[in-house]
Amino acid sequence: MELLCWCLLMLSCLPSLAAHNDFFTSIGQMTDLLYTEKDLVTSLKDYIKAEENKLEQVKRWADKLDSLTATAMQDPEGFLGHPVNAFKLMKRLNTEWSSLESLVLSDTTDGFISNLTIQRQHFPTDEDQTGAAKALLRLQDTYRLDANTISVGDLPGVKHKSQMTVEDCYELGKIAYSDVDYYHTELWMAQALRQLDQGEESTLDKVTVLDYLSYSIYQQGEIERALELTMRLLELDPEHQRATGNRKYFEFQLEKQKNEAEKETYTEKELGKRETGEEKKKSKKKVSNHLIPERKKYEMLCRGEGIRMTPRRQSRLFCRYYDNKHNPKYVLSPVKQQDEWDRPYIVRYLDIISDKEMERVKQLAKPRLRRATISNPITGVLETAPYRISKRRATVHDPQTGKLTTAQYRVSKSAWLTGYEDPMIDTINQRIEDLTGLEMDTAEELQVANYGVGGQYEPHFDFGRKDEPDAFKELGTGNRIATWLFYMSDVAAGGATVFPDVGAAVWPQKGTAVFWYNLFASGEGDYSTRHAACPVLVGNKWVSNKWIHERGQEWRRPCGLSEDE
Repeated sequence: MELLCWCLLMLSCLPSLAAHNDFFTSIGQMTDLLYTEKDLVTSLKDYIKAEENKLEQVKRWADKLDSLTATAMQDPEGFLGHPVNAFKLMKRLNTEWSSLESLVLSDTTDGFISNLTIQRQHFPTDEDQTGAAKALLRLQDTYRLDANTISVGDLPGVKHKSQMTVEDCYELGKIAYSDVDYYHTELWMAQALRQLDQGEESTLDKVTVLDYLSYSIYQQGEIERALELTMRLLELDPEHQRATGNRKYFEFQLEKQKNEAEKETYTEKELGKRETGEEKKKSKKKVSNHLIPERKKYEMLCRGEGIRMTPRRQSRLFCRYYDNKHNPKYVLSPVKQQDEWDRPYIVRYLDIISDKEMERVKQLAKPRLRRATISNPITGVLETAPYRISKRRATVHDPQTGKLTTAQYRVSKSAWLTGYEDPMIDTINQRIEDLTGLEMDTAEELQVANYGVGGQYEPHFDFGRKDEPDAFKELGTGNRIATWLFYMSDVAAGGATVFPDVGAAVWPQKGTAVFWYNLFASGEGDYSTRHAACPVLVGNKWVSNKWIHERGQEWRRPCGLSEDE
């Protein structure tokens, strides 16, 4: 009883996690889970001391978690910056701790069980585990990583290398399978089988993995390979009922294909191939003209590939000391400014926000982080961002261009900070006004965002277009004339801000800020400013931005006469 009271007292001193949801969408909030897990490990070890006769299996589990959390606590955000570590944290707390609870549930009055049962109310959910898993699949696609590279933890810039077990690979394959994503099912079931063939110990058997693998390959139209894997399965388990039926079906389909091929003449086959190929190209063009090119350019830019600026244009970009037309605050101490891109004109300010200011902003924002919002691509109204956990992508009709466009997806959490609640925020806002020369009274509050596992924000416009009559209507301050974006952390890999239409990529650099105009001086929208935040491959990305509006800028940025002026 004394042990129980002590554990409950310890629990009462822990920070509350009740208000935190969707853990996988914010690395910053996920660090709380490491503290929770560390406290659970401590409680678990006390339980082992009190119950010396408990199974050796429980002790091995505790030792494993004790070692893992000790490593993680040296650098919680850096540890969770590795997407495999984040996924495994979701998996442990959502699935494996539950299994452990069942194992020792025979004594519910024990301090550890009481602590664990209460703590589990605030653990990650199935959505968190699934979201973290599908973030790995998204990273795999965007950065063209093979399953083995991810499994062995060989990612660029990692500080905490972590390997995936057979069970981890199998879990990813099952999640893809439940989403009817047979492509990723094949990749991860094949990886699980590869690790089993290499002799890795696992509670899973090859029969189970082969069952999923052969079916996913069949669903992709490769009947011959599916039959080969089914035959291998039957060698291991000759009585496997489903595999026996599948073998007969696959053999029948292959024989049918062979007979049909023999009936066709060579000319008919060639003609059929040409016609089919042309039809496929036409069909592909209808979809790809408006969807695939932007997606392809977006992912290429995220990988550091894509359109490059010509040497002539590059030579016109400069760096300088900048005081914004002799602003009194910067005459004696001008800031460093460098050109990042020419059209649209994007500039970066170096060493523009101090470590102390960045830590204060994070400190204020972290307890308020909530699921991010986006502008609806049709109405322009702000709404809660969906998380894309499916390979299938929703499409909507864009009235402005008459083209199809993809729905926006965002994996992050954000918070809004006002100047009156902390003098430092007011100082930061004033600094933006001094350097841009734009009025901040009509600007939106400082928004702070922390990206989660594979965190991203897909291509979007910051400004409201003409077909969005309700865009920012409730603010009464006009359209978003410009965007100021602080980078408050370095990112080991990924996480660039890219502009797919023009081929620009701006990489995170802690303590800097980038600035661009969303509208021409005429008030017309600059469609070349369509941009995206690439998935974070390794690291923890913190940014804060200021959206500046039209009202109040009449004398600070006079109107132009032509649309593109």
